[in-house]
Amino acid sequence: MIPLHAGNPGPMTGAGNWTYLVPGAEPVLIDAGVGHAAHLEGLFAHVPAGPAEVLVTHIHPDHAAGAAALSARAPSARFRKYHWPERDGVVAVPWQPLRDGEVVATGDGPLRVVHTPGHSPDHLAFMHVASGSAYTGDLLVLGSTVVIPASHGGVLADYLASLERLVALGIRRALPAHGPVIEDPVALIGEYMAHRRKREAQVLDALSATPVSVAAMTARIYRWLDPVLVPQAEDSVLAHLVKLAAEGLAVSSDGTWRRRS
Repeated sequence: MIPLHAGNPGPMTGAGNWTYLVPGAEPVLIDAGVGHAAHLEGLFAHVPAGPAEVLVTHIHPDHAAGAAALSARAPSARFRKYHWPERDGVVAVPWQPLRDGEVVATGDGPLRVVHTPGHSPDHLAFMHVASGSAYTGDLLVLGSTVVIPASHGGVLADYLASLERLVALGIRRALPAHGPVIEDPVALIGEYMAHRRKREAQVLDALSATPVSVAAMTARIYRWLDPVLVPQAEDSVLAHLVKLAAEGLAVSSDGTWRRRS
């Protein structure tokens, strides 16, 4: 496996994305990057004919936008992802489907496709069957938590279930799309679960019988947050509210929220 940086640092991507090349008779690239020239040159230096398959963890731009540039240089490459019909068309390549439980052959051995929704409806992880290592996309980030964009298809309950599924499948090592390799993903998942429980308690504490906006709750919970990150924080609060509403603990009306009596 060869890690290749996508060269796209920024407020939302941190130091930028990792993509992963698995060499072999039919090279496989995990995630497409954003099409930056340095990323493409690095990739084609290793595989001059380009990858045979590009497996995309999900359609968010930092993972999928580079598919068009890759397709232009490697027209025979197959681009595969889990379906999200409402969004797949934003990247103009002929997507082929990946299904939960499917096994993809690679030069390093088979990868099991694991549907892990929550961060997005189409999110996938790819688990190396022999070692328990997994390419985890945006499920895990060492030193940070993952935004659940509730206003754009994110579902917190699904995300938590996806983390639990990785533990049940025996994940031993995680290769994320952002940040360094995670050598103890089970411990990190435990930390994530504790963090979400704490955040849920804060959201519940911010609710009362009087309707309150997501913006007001976010300002109360994230008092010293960089203004650039406020929209993501609001989405996180909304994700918790949607979960609480599904559990019968919160109710929404006219864009405001209150505790269910």
